[in-house]
Amino acid sequence: MKKWIKYSLIAIAALFLTVFTAFYIWSQQTYQASSELEELVSPNDWTEEGGILTFLPEDPNNKGVILYPGAKVEPEAYAYYARELSEEGYLVAIPSLRFNLAILDSNKAAEVIAEHPAVDTWVIGGHSLGGVAAASFASEENQIAGVLFLASYPAGSADFSGSSLPMLSLFGKNDGLTTKDQIQESEALLSQSAKVCEIEGGNHAQFGLYGEQKGDQPADISALKQQNEMVQITLEWLEKIE
Repeated sequence: MKKWIKYSLIAIAALFLTVFTAFYIWSQQTYQASSELEELVSPNDWTEEGGILTFLPEDPNNKGVILYPGAKVEPEAYAYYARELSEEGYLVAIPSLRFNLAILDSNKAAEVIAEHPAVDTWVIGGHSLGGVAAASFASEENQIAGVLFLASYPAGSADFSGSSLPMLSLFGKNDGLTTKDQIQESEALLSQSAKVCEIEGGNHAQFGLYGEQKGDQPADISALKQQNEMVQITLEWLEKIE
C-alpha cells in the first residue's frame, strides 16, 4: 500500500510538472512588436525598470495611465499609443506580467502607483484580457479615476453598473476575437457614465502593433490609422477626468 501511494504521488508530480512545462512554453510564445512600430517609436521614448515600460511626459499633468497588455503580447507593442498619450502630459506605464497573462497578475498596477507618488489621478486600462484584469483591479481599488477598455470588457465579477466611474470602451468593427456582440452584451456591466466607441474598419490586433493574430479578422484600415483614432478618442476622454 505504501509503495502504491508513493508511486501515485510520483505520477501526480510528474503530470503536474509536464502540464506546467507545457503551459510555460505556451505562455512564452508571445506576439512581438512589429517592424512598423520600430519605425514609429524609439526605445529612447521610454524607460524600463522592473519589467515596466514607463513613458515620462516632458510637461506632466500629474495624471497617469496604466495599460495591461493583451494575452501573450509584449508591452512594447503598445509603445506608439503610450508615447502619443505621454506627449500630451500623461505618464503611461505598461508592465510585463506574470506568464504574459494579465489575469494572473492583476495587482501589478499597485507597484506602478507606489513608484509614482507625484501622480494624483490614475486611469487603468488594458487590451483584450488585459482589460479584464484592469477592471478587476479597478473594482477593488478606490484610487482609480477611470477605466479604459481596448477590445475588452469587464468580467461578471466586476460589475460597475451602479457606479459613475468614467469608462471608455473602444472596439473595432472587424474584430474577430472581441466581437461587437460581446461588447454589447457586456455593456450592462459598465458604469452609468461609460462611453462606447466603435472604430470603423478596425480589428483586434491593431489595438497594438504586433502584426496579425490568430482568429482575428482583416482590418479595413491601416494599423497606424486605427492607432491614431484610438489616441484621439482616448485623449478627448482623459481630458474630462479629474
